[in-house]
Amino acid sequence: MSDSDRPLTYAQHLRLDRLLSSQERQSALKGQPAHDEMLFIIVHQAYELWFKLILFELDRIQEIFSGPVADDREIGQAVHGLSRIARVQKLLIEQLDVLESMTPLDFLDFRDLLFPASGFQSLQFRLLETRLGLTRAERLTYADKPYDALLSEPERARIAEAEAAPSLFDQVQAWLERTPFVSRAGYEFSAAYREAVLRALGGDQEAVRRNPSLAEEALEAEIAALDAALTRFKSIFDAAAHAKLAAEGAWRLSAKALQAALFINLYRDEPVLQLPFRLLSVLMDIDENLTTWRYRHALMAQRMIGRKVGTGGSSGFDYLRRTADRHRIFGDLFALSTYFLPRSKLPPLPEALRRAMGYSYAEKAP
Repeated sequence: MSDSDRPLTYAQHLRLDRLLSSQERQSALKGQPAHDEMLFIIVHQAYELWFKLILFELDRIQEIFSGPVADDREIGQAVHGLSRIARVQKLLIEQLDVLESMTPLDFLDFRDLLFPASGFQSLQFRLLETRLGLTRAERLTYADKPYDALLSEPERARIAEAEAAPSLFDQVQAWLERTPFVSRAGYEFSAAYREAVLRALGGDQEAVRRNPSLAEEALEAEIAALDAALTRFKSIFDAAAHAKLAAEGAWRLSAKALQAALFINLYRDEPVLQLPFRLLSVLMDIDENLTTWRYRHALMAQRMIGRKVGTGGSSGFDYLRRTADRHRIFGDLFALSTYFLPRSKLPPLPEALRRAMGYSYAEKAP
C-alpha cells in the first residue's frame, strides 16, 4: 500500500511532528534552561496561528467587497467571517491571562537572550492591521523608525503590497457610499434628519447652560464640546466643511459614507438594514477588541519590565499605551453615536420607502 493510500491519521493531518518540535528554548541552548520560556514560545506561536486564521478570513471578506458592486447574497458570509475574527480576538486577549501566569522574575530568567527579537517583528500582525485599514500615515513611529523598519526586505515588500491594495476600510467605505434609500425621489434623509439633530443638540446646549451645579470652567468645557460636536455634525452634510475636517483628521469616512452609516444605524429595524447594521456593529467590535488587546498588552509590558526598553528597542509600556489611543481604524462609527436620536424622535420614513425596505410577503393583501 502506497503512502497516499494509507488512512489519514490525526497526527498526519495536523502535522504534529512539525508543530510539536517547533519549540526550542534559547535558554536551554545556552545551557541556562528557563522553565517559563516554553510558555512564552507556545503563547506567541498560538498568536501567529490565530493571526493566520484572521488573514485567511479577510481573504474571503475582501473578495466579497472587491467588485464594483458587492453581491447582497454574500454579505451574510462577510458578517459571519467578521464575527469569527471578533471571537478570535477575544481569545487573543484571554491568552494574555495565561502569559501573565509568568512572573517578572520568571521572564528575566531568559529575557536578555531574546535581544533583538521582538513581537514588533510579527509580519502577520502588521499585515492584519494594514488590511483592516490602519495606514502608514496614522501609525506612531517605532523607536523613531517606520513600523516595518525591523522587518526583512521580503517582509517589507509584502507590507508595501498590502498598503497598495484597497483595505477593508476602503472597501466598506465604497460599499456604504452605494447604500440605496438614503436619497430617493421625494425623500432626502439629510434634510429631515439634520433638522432633528440640530434641535436635539441645541436643546443639550440650553440644558447645560441652565445647569446650576456646573462651575464656570466646567460649563465652558461642556459648551465647547457641544459646539465641536455640532460643527462636526454639520460637516457630514457639507462637502467643503467635511473636506476641511477630514484634512485635520476629524473624519476618515467620506461624507456620503457617514450619511449612509447614520441611516443604517438609525433605521436598523427596517428588515433590509438589519444585516448592514450587523456588519457595522461587528466592525466596531473588531476595532474595540484591537484597542483592548493593545491596552492589555501595554499593562502586561509594564507589569513585566516596568519602564525598561523593550527587546526590540521600543519604549515598552509608553509606546504600547499610545498605540491603544492612536491606532484606531473604524473610530468614525463610534463617533456617530453622538448624533443618534431615540426611536420616538426619528423622522418617519415615507410609507412607500418603508414598504420598499420591508419583506414583500409581510404586506397585507388588499
